[in-house]
Amino acid sequence: MSNTTLTKTALTKTAPAVLDTAHTGDIRGAFGTIRQDDDAPRRTIAAKFKTLIAIVGPGLIVMVGDNDAGAFGTYTQAGQNYGTRLLWTLLLLIPVLYVNQEMVLRLGAVTGVGHARLILERFGKFWGAFSVIDLFALNALTIVTEFIGISLGLSYLGIPTVPGVIVAALVIMAAVSTGSFRRFERACLVLVAGSLLLVPIVLMAHPPVGQIARDFVLPGLPGGAELSTVMLLIIAIVGTTVAPWQLFFQQSYVIDKRITPRFIRYEKADLWIGIVVVIVGGVAMMAFSAAVFAGHREFGNFTDAGAVATGLGHYVSRTAGVLFAIALIDASIIGAAAVGLSTSYAVADVTGMKHSLHRRPTEAKGFYAVFGLLMAIAAAIVVIPGSPLGLLTEGVQTLAGVLLPSASVFLLLLCNDKAVLGPWVNGRKLNIFTTLVIAVLVMLSVVLTASVLFPSITSGQILGILIGGSLAGLAIGAVSLFRRRARAAIDRTSRSTWRMPPLAQLDRPEPSTGRRLGLAVLRGYLLIAVALVVVRIVQLAIG
Repeated sequence: MSNTTLTKTALTKTAPAVLDTAHTGDIRGAFGTIRQDDDAPRRTIAAKFKTLIAIVGPGLIVMVGDNDAGAFGTYTQAGQNYGTRLLWTLLLLIPVLYVNQEMVLRLGAVTGVGHARLILERFGKFWGAFSVIDLFALNALTIVTEFIGISLGLSYLGIPTVPGVIVAALVIMAAVSTGSFRRFERACLVLVAGSLLLVPIVLMAHPPVGQIARDFVLPGLPGGAELSTVMLLIIAIVGTTVAPWQLFFQQSYVIDKRITPRFIRYEKADLWIGIVVVIVGGVAMMAFSAAVFAGHREFGNFTDAGAVATGLGHYVSRTAGVLFAIALIDASIIGAAAVGLSTSYAVADVTGMKHSLHRRPTEAKGFYAVFGLLMAIAAAIVVIPGSPLGLLTEGVQTLAGVLLPSASVFLLLLCNDKAVLGPWVNGRKLNIFTTLVIAVLVMLSVVLTASVLFPSITSGQILGILIGGSLAGLAIGAVSLFRRRARAAIDRTSRSTWRMPPLAQLDRPEPSTGRRLGLAVLRGYLLIAVALVVVRIVQLAIG
């Protein structure tokens, strides 16, 4: 079937492809309701604002959920060890965050089908199974780091960590299992508000505003620091800010909230609000940790987020330390909830189980069981004496770096699939930018994997990987551009009402030889890299 025929055929089909009937109906957001049959134009500012506050949620939660325990550790490490010299990395990540999450929110609103299920249907059983299995394993480890964050915060506050972690796990499971999407979203947005506790800490620490502004917009590296160490920290910043679970979570959450193409522009605004909050949080943590530890023996000797709270309490005030500990617990809770839900959505989506926060646990037993199992396992690991928590944290960062490029590859392919997105497929400029982002992520992934397997890697070797990867990426891009066929014109006039047809009506795409070769190389790299990383982690665990 030609592209033109496929587009015309798809545009005539408007039946949505939702996999759970609970995903259709009124939008019941934390701050308002939009009825399913509400097609009235929003012409006044008041009407637009009312619609926006009803839609707000997915973008805010996925972004603030990403400022989790791992982010607290990574951002404060950057500030404590190198001052504000790496703030510019956050500025560069803004377009990456927006482009990635805009594509998944578009996929969710237009298709009504989760990310893992689309990969299964469009790329086969191997990639479908791989996407769910690696997501489950990586997310389980990530949730462990969230409970580590909770334990560190509780410890600073003088609260017993074992019962505190258990209570936190029960609270998270209770918040998710109310059977009301609105109640869950309200609870999450309360936690989002809690993330703003970082702002008064900045005011108490009095960091140099001029230097912060300069380092935020002017790239540079810390003077006198080992390049390989700094590069690995930059990669950690990228990995903690752009994570694979975000793609799966936001797409499924947009679907569960019943957002349709009609309201995509409002969801984009929600995403931008979330990006602003997450960047403000990251800048705040780097800024106050740089200001607090400068000139003291702790500067350049980061240990963990708990020590940052102790430093704030010692050098600023007890109040600053308490606020940081509470913000760390708050961030860890929302992170655990979002990461756990991304796994539950993906597993249920692929297996065909009912999966919606609109359903009570008795109506979606498998969906809630997966979530509860993840919380229970993670909490148990953290409270068991002698668990290798530091090693698990390192493993999470490494595996996330290894797996992120593959997630971005499939995201790009899905957003160019006319049968899936019809008039919502990517434009040429967006494809070029996303391809460049993926190339950078692949290079960073290779560097991160190499650094774990070969701890003595030198700065020259890292630069060699980056330069070689850049040249290879440019060569591949030039060949692709030269061989690129002209795409048929796409009629985008019906975008507000177009939905992907049921999956059974879609023909499986016929991949080109180049795509099959590329996916084969990607499969080989992932299998080898993941296996080597796991072996290295096991070696470290047994000494």
